[in-house]
Amino acid sequence: MNPYTIYGGLGSPYSMKMRAVLRYRRLPHVWRQMQAGDDRVFQHVKAPVIPVIQYPDGSWHNDSTPMIFELEGLHSERSIVPENETDAFLAFLLEDFADEWGTKAMFHYRWFRERDQKQMSEWLAFDRLRGSGRETVLRAAKLFRERQVGRMALVGCTPGNAPVIEESTWKILSVFETMVTERLYLFGGRPSLADFGWFGQLSQLAVDPTPQDLMRAEFPFTFRWIANLDDASGVEGAWGSAGEAVCSLVRLAGEIYFPFLLANAAAVAKGEPTFTVELLGKPYTQGAFKYQAKCLAELRAAYARLKDKTAVDAILGDRREALRGA
Repeated sequence: MNPYTIYGGLGSPYSMKMRAVLRYRRLPHVWRQMQAGDDRVFQHVKAPVIPVIQYPDGSWHNDSTPMIFELEGLHSERSIVPENETDAFLAFLLEDFADEWGTKAMFHYRWFRERDQKQMSEWLAFDRLRGSGRETVLRAAKLFRERQVGRMALVGCTPGNAPVIEESTWKILSVFETMVTERLYLFGGRPSLADFGWFGQLSQLAVDPTPQDLMRAEFPFTFRWIANLDDASGVEGAWGSAGEAVCSLVRLAGEIYFPFLLANAAAVAKGEPTFTVELLGKPYTQGAFKYQAKCLAELRAAYARLKDKTAVDAILGDRREALRGA
C-alpha cells in the first residue's frame, strides 16, 4: 500500500508520539521534518498544528488521539489499545493525562530558563530552515523564542505555576523510574497508547538541556526507556495486567489532572477567561480552554461506557466523582 506521510518535527511531542506509533505498528510511512514552505499542508486540516498525516488514501488528518483510534479501525495488527475493557479505559485516561498535563512540563522546561530558550529556539529554527544560512536561522530563532515565551502565561507556564509543574513532573518521572526496570511497558510486554502518550512528552524532556540533566541524574533508566520506545518495531510482546505504575499514574491524574479539568470546565461554562485551582497544595492559574473541557467530556463518556467500573473506582477512590459528572 501507499505509505503514510508524517509532516512533523523532532521538537513536537505529538509528532514523535505518532512516528513511534507507526514504527511499532509496522505501518509503512515517510517522515518529513517540516521545512519552510511545508505550511501548505495546513490547508487540509482544521487546526494548523503538527503532526499532519496524509493517509494512503490521500486524506489528511491531525490531532494525535483521534488518529490513534482511526488507525486502530484501519489496521488490526499490533494494536496499542489493551484488550481488557478496564485497561483500555485506563490507557486512554493516561494518554489524555500526558497530552494535556504532561505537555505543560515540556513547555515549561523549554521556555522557562535562559539556557533552554536559547538552545531550543535555535534548534527548532534550524530544523525548519537548515541550509538557509546561519543568520537566517538565528533571526528566526529570536522571533520564535519571543513568541513562545510570550505564550507561557496563556498555557499556565508562569513563574507562579512553576513549583506545581516541576513537582508533578518529578512525581510522574519517579513512577516511570520505578517501573521501567521491572517491566517493559505499563500494560505488560507491549506498548499501549498510554506509553506512547507519555513517550511523546518525555521525548522532549530528554532533549532540552535542563530536564535532560535532571533525567540523566535522577531518572536514568526512564531516560533510556524513552530511547528504546522511539522505535519498538522489533518488540513482540503480549498484554499483561495493569501494574502498580498504572495505579500510581491514575492516582496522580486524580490528584492533579482531574481538579485541573474540573476548574477549567467550570470557567469555560461561565465564560471566564482564567481560573485558579489548588494542585499539590499550591495555587495554579491559567487561561480557560474549550478543548480541555472537551477532554473532560470525552473521559466521562468513556467512563460511562464501561460495563464494569469496579476496578477503576477502586483505584480512583473519591476522585471517581470527577468522571461521573454532574
